[in-house]
Amino acid sequence: MGIKKQFSILKENWLLIILAIVLFVFLSGGSGFLNNIATQSGFDNTWSRGAMESMAFTDSAKGGYYPGFANSDFAPETEERKIIKTASLSTEIGRGSFKEAEDKLKNIITLSDAYLLNEQVSKQGDERKSYYYGYYQLKVDVEKYDSAISQLKEIGIIQSFNENTNDVTGRYTNLAIEIEVEKQRLLKYEQIYANAESVSDQIDLSDRIFNQERTIKYLEDSLKNIDQRVDYSSIYFTMNEERSEYYDVIFIKLSTLIKNLVGSFNTLIQLVFVLIPWALALLLIIFGWKHFKKK
Repeated sequence: MGIKKQFSILKENWLLIILAIVLFVFLSGGSGFLNNIATQSGFDNTWSRGAMESMAFTDSAKGGYYPGFANSDFAPETEERKIIKTASLSTEIGRGSFKEAEDKLKNIITLSDAYLLNEQVSKQGDERKSYYYGYYQLKVDVEKYDSAISQLKEIGIIQSFNENTNDVTGRYTNLAIEIEVEKQRLLKYEQIYANAESVSDQIDLSDRIFNQERTIKYLEDSLKNIDQRVDYSSIYFTMNEERSEYYDVIFIKLSTLIKNLVGSFNTLIQLVFVLIPWALALLLIIFGWKHFKKK
């Protein structure tokens, strides 16, 4: 095929050749260009990071790790189960009714013979945007737990409610067995101490007896703590006063406007400098085409 024939073919398909070149350049470096533009415009990959973190948590859950769940023996042979119940309840009350709602709460605590372990009341915001927030930690007899929850739900509009039951029968049974074993060991130490003749043996045994008594006391306190948590359920109650309709009304700051303006200007400059080589290439193609056409 002669040179004139080849030029004739190129002349007839010049647009397809240019499109092929543009497509090749875009696929090889266009993604980096788009990422740079997005970065300069103030966008980031927050969503991508969030998705990756979510996937990582899902993978960890598949591996058998579930935060918040205790790993204890089941002890299916025990008929009397040891169950610890906890609940968290959040409600929203009308504006100006916080004092009335708090009085209802205190009345429920009194009627339920519950214990108020923690109370935090604060006023958020200022002037028309202000609202009251209250957090309360209660301990209520397990027999009166359901009644107390039902009454608390009547205070305001329920925003969230979570309830958790944890079977600790196996842990409780193992602790009781371990206490008996340690008491038997203590009894042996005391018998040996009573028959010890040397002072060094008595001192050594005295230390052992002291450590053994401390171990037993620790285990007994742990067992007592489980009993208390089983007999008295924990309730975490929060109530928020309804926020003003003006709460979310915020004027944009001048600094934010200037920052966005500068970011847009920087993006525009980068775009111009990226397009300059393309414009020059296009001019060269047009000039070459006209020159070739004249010949």
